[in-house]
Amino acid sequence: MRRGPLEAGEKVQFTDRRNKKITDQLVVGGSTQTDHGLILHDDVIGLTEGTVVTTVTAKREAQVNQVHPERDAAKPWKATRAIGGWQYAVMRPRLADYVLSMPRGAQIMYPKDIAQVIQLGDIRTGHRVLESGAGSGAMSLNLLDAVGEGGEVTTIELRPDFARVAEANATLYYGRRPEWWSLKTGDFDSIAAGLPEHYYDRIMLDMLDPWNRLEQAYRVIAPGGVIVAYVTTTTQMSRMVEALRDAGVWTEPVIQETLERSWKAQGLAVRPDHQMIGHTGFLIVSRAMAEGFTALKKRERAAKDTVTDVDDLTDEEREARLEDLELRDISDRKLRKVLRDLDRMVDALEG
Repeated sequence: MRRGPLEAGEKVQFTDRRNKKITDQLVVGGSTQTDHGLILHDDVIGLTEGTVVTTVTAKREAQVNQVHPERDAAKPWKATRAIGGWQYAVMRPRLADYVLSMPRGAQIMYPKDIAQVIQLGDIRTGHRVLESGAGSGAMSLNLLDAVGEGGEVTTIELRPDFARVAEANATLYYGRRPEWWSLKTGDFDSIAAGLPEHYYDRIMLDMLDPWNRLEQAYRVIAPGGVIVAYVTTTTQMSRMVEALRDAGVWTEPVIQETLERSWKAQGLAVRPDHQMIGHTGFLIVSRAMAEGFTALKKRERAAKDTVTDVDDLTDEEREARLEDLELRDISDRKLRKVLRDLDRMVDALEG
């Protein structure tokens, strides 16, 4: 953890009075371009967190994209007046801020989902965690923070270019490559086959088809270990849940979806924001049974059929099994009463 004065090479977050945030790396002689002038890094290096810096006055022409000036050709106003004098508070970014602002190759998990993975997966200091799918490194960074230097994180990423992105983001965040992180490239089954049996306390799967990885996952997870899968669609969620149940060595999976809504609070004007972060994905959590023991299952009601597809039935079968398929959720007695009441009301309307 970094404390004390801000140093060259580390990332900082600039926040203005409108709560607009800019995250940038401090470089000797460098600057950060904003909508209100330039922040000179030499003015920031050596300061402590919580200080305020002011953008220097510059001509608008300095704000024109220097690499691709044609992109600003339709914005002549950019070079018409001087700007500057805008204040920004300087802080080291929180991990959530860093994750949302870091360069990315693949779509990242939102902080709301990452937080639930850490909590529901019970990922703590000293744990050994196996992760599948590094992406841009958002989940990896949080796992590394959660287990600490006394723990161990092994990440398997299929694409070498994604692995490079994740490794670079982690190196920038810590200021060095974390020694307690093993980043391997290749497909999950091939890499996991070379890992020791029952070695990992927790497994995190963020991939397209986690249900196809359960055999190797069970081989390397310790008895009682927690597996967490992150999927985005209901079909993926359903297939993963059924695969866990069919395997017989995982406890009954728990499925969760997290929605996030922020609020405005100004005096008596207290209301939720007009926008919120809705569905991003499902988290499926289960635990590994010891070898030789089968997971306990809830006894299903004999009359409850959750497998048969109604479209596969003939008209006669469909008629005979309406109650079994729970297409009718009202008793005959209640239905007769409803019909009597409706008949009475219709008669009153016509009379």
